[in-house]
Amino acid sequence: MSIILTGSIAYDYLMRFPGRFVEHIITEDLHQVSLSFLVDEMTRHWGGVAANISFTLAKLGVRPSVFGTAGRDFGEYRQWLESNGVDCSIVPQLTDLFTASFFANTDLDNNQIASFYAGAMGRAADFKLADALTDKPKPSWIVVSPNDPKAMSSLCAEARQMGVPFIYDPSQQVPRLSGEELSQDMEGAYAMVVNAYEASIISKKTGLSLEDLRAKLPVLVITKGKRGSTIYQGDSFEDVPAFPEVHIADPTGVGDAFRAGLIRGIMSGWPLRLSGLVGSLCATYVLEQVGTQSHNFTIQEFVARFRGTYDDGGVLDELLQSADAV
Repeated sequence: MSIILTGSIAYDYLMRFPGRFVEHIITEDLHQVSLSFLVDEMTRHWGGVAANISFTLAKLGVRPSVFGTAGRDFGEYRQWLESNGVDCSIVPQLTDLFTASFFANTDLDNNQIASFYAGAMGRAADFKLADALTDKPKPSWIVVSPNDPKAMSSLCAEARQMGVPFIYDPSQQVPRLSGEELSQDMEGAYAMVVNAYEASIISKKTGLSLEDLRAKLPVLVITKGKRGSTIYQGDSFEDVPAFPEVHIADPTGVGDAFRAGLIRGIMSGWPLRLSGLVGSLCATYVLEQVGTQSHNFTIQEFVARFRGTYDDGGVLDELLQSADAV
């Protein structure tokens, strides 16, 4: 079973502010905000939603393909992803632009203020997935994650045209997408994954209530940070708790890792609650590290840690078998 992750490929610049943002924000003066936060540290990491999800999926025994535009500085990043089991053969690399960059500043409460430079991602709409797959088999699944807005709409349309089930993950691009675009792009999706705030914005922009979204999508997943997630399927739903962490290092990329575990379960047809719990453990591995691709585990370690808290009923033996087959 094959999967293509479409979306951003980026470098992450992560900073730590040794205070609390809320102590420096004056509500009545928000119309004229001018703030600068002196940080204690900054590190550069591999990032981008499509690349992040692909990285963790590869840890779970899948060889995913990533499809997103990268810049002239992508060479080292390509080597990193390939060495970790991610297929980058269909990534368009532009020589006149830099790879997209994400700048995140995190405070003591793990609140974040972030900015994103599109770079090569801004040209993503110039490339069609069908062209990249001319001599390759059709994938079993496609994920449409944050990217240039026009590229996202085009990729959703391509997935529908190809008859490939797709997972719609607009997340960080929800503020940029219109209600019409959101309604159109989720059409025909097998699942949509967003956080609680993004779900509220989508409802406001589209005029679709939570009940409407549940009726429109076979699966709707709403993440809630440390409160876990809720997975809706038809008239039923599952509340999935966050997985216990050893310690918290940095929250950047936690949502991407959750998606990887969730998608791994969906690809294999696991119960949705189990898929969500696997996603929660993936998210915790990232939460315990600084960087979205700094976590590492063997499948044996992953399954053992999972079973130390939850009973998978033997379903995760599939992961162990895939590891033994390598």
